[in-house]
Amino acid sequence: MASASFEAALELWASSLREAKARMRPLFRQERMARSAGLFLDGLLGPERRKTGWMRAEAAGDPGPWRQQAILGRGRWEADGLRDVGRDYALEALADPDAVLVLDETGFLKQGKSSCGVARQYTGSAGKITNCQIGVFAAYVPRHGHALMDRALYLPKAWADDPARRAAARVPGDVGFATKPRIAIRMIGRALAAGVPFSWVAADTVYGVGEVEMALRRAGKGYVLGVTGAHHVHSWGVLPLVAGTAEEVAAELPPTAWRRLSAGEGTKGPRLHDWACLELAHLEADEYVAGTGGLWTRGLLIRRHLADGELAYFSTWCPEGTSIGALVAVEGRRWAIEDAFETAKTELGLDHNETRSWHGWHRHVSLVMLAFAVLAVARHRANAPDGQTPPRMSRRRARSSDGRSRKSAASPPASRSAASTPRSSSLGRLGAAPTRPAHDART
Repeated sequence: MASASFEAALELWASSLREAKARMRPLFRQERMARSAGLFLDGLLGPERRKTGWMRAEAAGDPGPWRQQAILGRGRWEADGLRDVGRDYALEALADPDAVLVLDETGFLKQGKSSCGVARQYTGSAGKITNCQIGVFAAYVPRHGHALMDRALYLPKAWADDPARRAAARVPGDVGFATKPRIAIRMIGRALAAGVPFSWVAADTVYGVGEVEMALRRAGKGYVLGVTGAHHVHSWGVLPLVAGTAEEVAAELPPTAWRRLSAGEGTKGPRLHDWACLELAHLEADEYVAGTGGLWTRGLLIRRHLADGELAYFSTWCPEGTSIGALVAVEGRRWAIEDAFETAKTELGLDHNETRSWHGWHRHVSLVMLAFAVLAVARHRANAPDGQTPPRMSRRRARSSDGRSRKSAASPPASRSAASTPRSSSLGRLGAAPTRPAHDART
């Protein structure tokens, strides 16, 4: 926060937290519940490494964790409402029409079989199949900072089809089995319906083909979505002709097809890789979005690691003439959701949820997302040039039921800003509280 004095930076942190609390106040019917929620937020931003019920309670001056547990359990309030509050709060500072919406998942390691959605399943967090919950997330990544915007607990089919387990974990009756790509499509739809400004979507191979691609084409959004080497590609109407799997196509590329480009700044400088981009077809935009014009290009982007030559593949969709550098920059912004997961888990207790219910998980995660937004907004404001306050961008809310965008061009994004979310700058660094062993709140 070099652009702000220490005293000014502290006031920015404090004012951002006060504003976030004020925005979530209407979600609670009772003042005492709203106050407990505010103290819960304080605890997430506090210095304790473990954000358990006992530790949050001690930080709040409560004799026990019961008030903290009530926020996640028996209290009456809507987690989706808090999700929307956090989204709108972050967007007023970070909104950017060229932003990238990044989709990904993360695992929450668990013991036992009672926590909602827990099962033996693969999670990249552990790099193996293990007993865990899986959360699907959407991150908003503009030129300056980033924030977690949406979340959903993945409910495995064995859970979705088991009435007894559903009842014990209080899974809503209208929640059924949904694949991770289908969950992602719902998140994209909510972002469009809320008028969230973005031009691109980036995701890994879980979300890279099929429904997600078609939903984005119909929304008029560009994308860079991971695919496997076995993904079959073929071109038409363009030269040279391309046909085969992504791996086969990459193996036949001449040395001149590759360019060394940076996907953004990393901790050790530019993240350099060799890249190749193949145009597969040029299609009229109005084939997908009625009333729009212009050609869009379907393509294949290939990344080659400098050290070991490992290849990664991406399906792309963008306005004709979009440069390879712009596509690389979009893919490079996918780093932000990994950074968000790390910050939220190590600093804000994202994986310290002690509840077992469906609504308990969504409430805890939504509170963490609001805490993350406080950090992102305060940092963005602190990094504003001296004497300037970052303008709040007004956003016209979409009124159509399907949330479909009428924009037919995705502008190339700027490179990663230095004003990324801090890993260790929470408000709680101003003080500490004694700790107590974790208490399992069975809410």
